[in-house]
Amino acid sequence: MSQKALSGIRVLDLSRILAGPSCGQLLGDFGADVIKVERPGLGDDSRRLGGARVKDLAGADLELAPMFMCSNRNKRSITIDLAKPEGQALVRKLAAWADVLIENYKAGDLKRYQLDYESLKQVNPKLVYCSLTGFGQTGPYAPKPGYDSIFQAMCGLMSITGHADGKPGGGSMRVGVPITDFIGGLYAYGAIMTALHHRDRVSGKGQHIDLALLDCAISAMTLASGNYLCNGVVQERWGNESATSVPSQTFRCADGEIQLSAPNDDVFNRMCDGLGRPDIHADERFCNNFLRTKNRGALVPLLAELFAALPRQKALQLMEEATVPCAPIYAMDEVFADPQVQHRGNMIELPHSAAGSVRIGTNPIHMSDTPITSYTPPPRLGEHTVDVLKGILGLDDAAVQSLRDNKVV
Repeated sequence: MSQKALSGIRVLDLSRILAGPSCGQLLGDFGADVIKVERPGLGDDSRRLGGARVKDLAGADLELAPMFMCSNRNKRSITIDLAKPEGQALVRKLAAWADVLIENYKAGDLKRYQLDYESLKQVNPKLVYCSLTGFGQTGPYAPKPGYDSIFQAMCGLMSITGHADGKPGGGSMRVGVPITDFIGGLYAYGAIMTALHHRDRVSGKGQHIDLALLDCAISAMTLASGNYLCNGVVQERWGNESATSVPSQTFRCADGEIQLSAPNDDVFNRMCDGLGRPDIHADERFCNNFLRTKNRGALVPLLAELFAALPRQKALQLMEEATVPCAPIYAMDEVFADPQVQHRGNMIELPHSAAGSVRIGTNPIHMSDTPITSYTPPPRLGEHTVDVLKGILGLDDAAVQSLRDNKVV
């Protein structure tokens, strides 16, 4: 079996909720030893967020909720009270062992405990220390807390998402998942890997990474920000339609919805032929994309009527035969039933000591020489505390029991 790509990399994950944990999860997927540090008794807030919790074999709730389950596979969980000097000492010892530390405390919070970068680089000069906060370590908003919806609002994403003003349901809309958290987690993963490369191939030293979720979200605005910066154009909301090509949008069929894109004349002509209506592409109002965009008010209702008369599967079949890009709009149960999704292994069921088994999502990266060949389920709170204290820090039974008695772990 191939060794995992990040075997030997040691990560101390002090982050909570989604952004930092999703970064730690990616590192763990590729073989890093990720130690997740949580509050005794409570753990990461995400253990109680996102919907119904996983149940044990007796039907009782475990401290494993969907938000925690989606961002904490391939980790070990330990509990340490950072407010206690003995807990701070344990983290400093683990920082001396680690290659990477991830944290998302408010700017300046960890400095109170001498667990900030400047303090820990004295313990471990090779440490790559990643701070992933809402607004970064500098600037007027640095002390402020924030959540995904705040950054979706501030980066402009909500302003371009949703139906246009004047249409039913028009107005700014949040994306249905905490997307800025995952964008931040991806940037953190890339930044950490870059810093490790620089340490190991260039400088021999670690460094501090200052990542702000707002910065990351703005960077992901791509065409919307590019249009403004290049041309001064502020993008409007178009809902499921495209501003520049028609038709490229959602259509409702007799028993479900589809998303279709016919961005050029050849595809549009094939779409019309597939629907048995070549007269539509022969209509001078619709003979090229410029005219179709200009006359979308006449074209779209005509197409909507045709698709509404078809079962979804029949519409998909006709468009596939005509080689027109088209897809069903799936609910999540349909997503994981799709044969392509099943073939690519986007979900795995794992044995679990308390729940019997759990289903989790998988990493989408497929590497030829260092594939991800195994997963471990998101850990129970403090599941590995004793193993880590003994195996990494070398504490004996008496020392571990003393930490427990004093509620440090």
